[in-house]
Amino acid sequence: MVASPDKKYMTPQEYLEWEEHQDMKYEYINGEVFAMTGGTIPHTTIALNLASAFKSQLRGSPCRAFMADAKVGITENGPFHYPDVVVSCDERDKRAIQFLQYPCLIVEVLSPSTEAYDRGKKFIQYRHIQTLQEYVLIDAEKISLDCFRLNDRGIWELHPYEEGDEVHLTSVDFHFPISLVYEDVEFEI
Repeated sequence: MVASPDKKYMTPQEYLEWEEHQDMKYEYINGEVFAMTGGTIPHTTIALNLASAFKSQLRGSPCRAFMADAKVGITENGPFHYPDVVVSCDERDKRAIQFLQYPCLIVEVLSPSTEAYDRGKKFIQYRHIQTLQEYVLIDAEKISLDCFRLNDRGIWELHPYEEGDEVHLTSVDFHFPISLVYEDVEFEI
């Protein structure tokens, strides 16, 4: 994420109208826009692997999976983010045009430059989404997946997964080997 060079503050509506005419995607936080920079090949492969698996798993269900071009609004007035993968099972999102607002699952593939933000301030913002049940962070440099799951007491619990583990995402009742996420990804030795 890179701050826009012409630091003009916008209302949420100005941002939504302005972004429709841009050549690239921008996130919106507290009146500022931030350009979304491209990810690495492993980053893209991981997101595609998971989104493809969701597409197959969710076929015939009320849930739909989306990739990086699907914007999520924390509220109708923002902030607005572009998660790597997002799943919504909410009927209201089926009619969405500009952004989703009722996801049950959000996935971010980590990069060294965004990891602290994804684990910190972005997660704080995502926790304001009433329908969100799981937030998944996937490491693009080693086999590691952290699933933060909202428990029945309203507390977010960490469920870490490593090489050889089977992942269970309860929000969509999906079990899969962690190796599925890393198919075709090679790590430097």
